[in-house]
Amino acid sequence: MDLKDEEKIFLLKLARKTLEAYFERRKLEITPPSSPNISSPAGAFVTLHKHGELRGCIGCFQSEKPLYQVVQEMALSSALNDPRFPPLSADELPEIEIEISVLSPLRKGGPEEVEVGKHGVYLIKGYFRGVLLPQVAVEHGWDRETFLDHVCLKAGLPPRCWQDPETELYLFTAEVFSEKDFGLAPSQKIL
Repeated sequence: MDLKDEEKIFLLKLARKTLEAYFERRKLEITPPSSPNISSPAGAFVTLHKHGELRGCIGCFQSEKPLYQVVQEMALSSALNDPRFPPLSADELPEIEIEISVLSPLRKGGPEEVEVGKHGVYLIKGYFRGVLLPQVAVEHGWDRETFLDHVCLKAGLPPRCWQDPETELYLFTAEVFSEKDFGLAPSQKIL
């Protein structure tokens, strides 16, 4: 998907407004967008950062729902349901920066195909599953093998499990954008 800047801004503002409405215990009324890009089904992850540190990240690889609805659902899930963190509080919201990753469809691939910074990886081995978005390797300065090792660890498996022939790797790309990219301040009144 090739989102225009105004579509990215709409999605970022929608994610924030969705969280604000939740904490204010009110229903968010929006006009469904006319853009085919954000009205079409797509997978997405919403990542929350607080002072540059991860504060929540949840997403889905594909959906029958329009992208804008997926972003709303994943924003709430990232804030409230990421098992690695306590639920976000209303007081924290002004300190949160929102990042959205709109995903390409998954495709089966091998470890040698993984390009750091381009591909995210979804790893499956038996009942174990782990995923890391493409930007994670870049943020940490990892090479391909270190990135793959960390996907194994995220799945609850030992490093190098990606070399096991029974391990399945699925690759995807992501269009990643954040509030910081557009100078959006958390306190801006939007929508």
